[in-house]
Amino acid sequence: MAMVTAVPARSRQEERSQQTRQRLMAATVECLAELGWSGTTTTVVAERAGVSRGAQLHHYRTRAELVLAAVEHLAEVRREEVLREAAALPAGENRTAAVLDMLARLYTGPLFQAALELWVAARTDQELRAAVVPLEAKVGRESHRLTVELLDADESRPGVREAVQATLDLMRGLGLANTLTDDGARRSRLLAEWARTLDRTLGRAAPNRTGATKKGTREAP
Repeated sequence: MAMVTAVPARSRQEERSQQTRQRLMAATVECLAELGWSGTTTTVVAERAGVSRGAQLHHYRTRAELVLAAVEHLAEVRREEVLREAAALPAGENRTAAVLDMLARLYTGPLFQAALELWVAARTDQELRAAVVPLEAKVGRESHRLTVELLDADESRPGVREAVQATLDLMRGLGLANTLTDDGARRSRLLAEWARTLDRTLGRAAPNRTGATKKGTREAP
């Protein structure tokens, strides 16, 4: 007769606690993106997550603690998603454009909207600012490493590190421009042009407007 191993009660409790935290963090980011900082109260988050106020307070004592945990967690989740998606990206001359398109979707999605609400609130809330600044520094470093990995960029080449950072600055700006209106058409044109510029900086042949070119060939006007 096969033996049945009982799952320890402690393990089940830890699993339930993890599920509760994940629901709270997902609900927090949704609320930030939809309702802003002022509308993201712990009561609203608990209701949306489907957990009791007591359970919410057990895991996160303050709104700031909850929000920071949620943004950091979702940033890591998004990073893993991007790495999985990267496996399907083209490996040839169109890779840079595909990477930029992927990054643009990341910076126009709910995570960026949630982070933006957090930045605005932290501007006038010194306690929140003290927590947000190191978190953003960490996320910024991870974003830089991820972009280098996706582009297979050699940062020992002159100008490459600066070009990667400029790419991330561009993405933030495009994300900001998209907050009030759909900026998709202009964004596509800018990304196409930046892909050509980035390919030259990375030392790759860049496709021009009429087709692929050999490295060093001038683009048609």
